Amino acid sequence: MSNSFIKGLKENLKKQTGILSKEKYLNSAVLIPLLLINDECHLLFEKRSIGIRQGGEVSFPGGQVDEIDKKDYRQTAIRETVEELGIDESKIEIIGQMGTLIAPMGVSVDPFVGILHIKSLDELKIDSNEVERIFTLPLSFFINTQPSKFYVQVEVKPYVYNEAGEKVELLPVKKFGLPEKYSKPWKGGKHRILVYTTDEETVWGITAELVYEFCKLAKDEI
Repeated sequence: MSNSFIKGLKENLKKQTGILSKEKYLNSAVLIPLLLINDECHLLFEKRSIGIRQGGEVSFPGGQVDEIDKKDYRQTAIRETVEELGIDESKIEIIGQMGTLIAPMGVSVDPFVGILHIKSLDELKIDSNEVERIFTLPLSFFINTQPSKFYVQVEVKPYVYNEAGEKVELLPVKKFGLPEKYSKPWKGGKHRILVYTTDEETVWGITAELVYEFCKLAKDEI
């Protein structure tokens, strides 16, 4: 191996600091919106409209990274917040970015933290096609409240059944001479699910994970 090859490889390796093969996931970005209510920091949440994907669940504003954003995750978080909350972009102040969360269903989430410079929720004109309602909860509630923790079993299936009831092989085990055990479903690890019970709605899943991680950053600053 030549010195130039090794030198070039070293330079390329310096750039590999993120998640490998991130493009294989459904990449999304969200905003964790902070606002001041009665001199106290609150988190703003959405309850998603029934007719859309994950309808009825609680989330932060956000969505799939679109080509229109040119793979700019920060811009995705801002754009989705503007669309869903009906807020002017000038009233959103991004103060930082958290790490990337990978969900077992093949989704990556890049959360950004931002301040909403509004005096009242009445200033927001939510998109009813995507958002059923919005509400806020004090950050102190989450700082002082431990979520309930549950664990579900993740299973990998090398085949599915189509609408006609026919078995569709996803991984051709025999064709490639792979061990026979991989022709049947096999168990993965256990996946933790966090649940916060609040007076407004149940905050759980990915949203609860983001809240939990954010609280680790914020608890010493309150």
